[in-house]
Amino acid sequence: MRMLQWFCGHTRRDRVWNEAIRERVGVAPIEEKLTQHRLRWFGHVQRRPPEATLRSGVLKRVDKVRRGRGRPKLTWDESVKRDLKDWDISEELVLDKSAWRLAINVPEP
Repeated sequence: MRMLQWFCGHTRRDRVWNEAIRERVGVAPIEEKLTQHRLRWFGHVQRRPPEATLRSGVLKRVDKVRRGRGRPKLTWDESVKRDLKDWDISEELVLDKSAWRLAINVPEP
């Protein structure tokens, strides 16, 4: 946001809302772009053959690992499942690359 504020000629003292600056420059929110990139990587991993090193390494769970106290960390696969649910996308769509790209596309304002 600091780069966008500088681009528009504003400083933090001007107290201009981030949404107003993003709308003026025409940039999508960073949360949506991060979700888009995470889902694009998920599609890449899912389209790999099951014996691929990438797929076996990313999707394999390690059992009997003692976690620390407190709230457990959000894992990559849990965040992908949450993103799929939030965006209302099914996992079966991942096999059709063009349809998957259209489903996860974040349009620039």
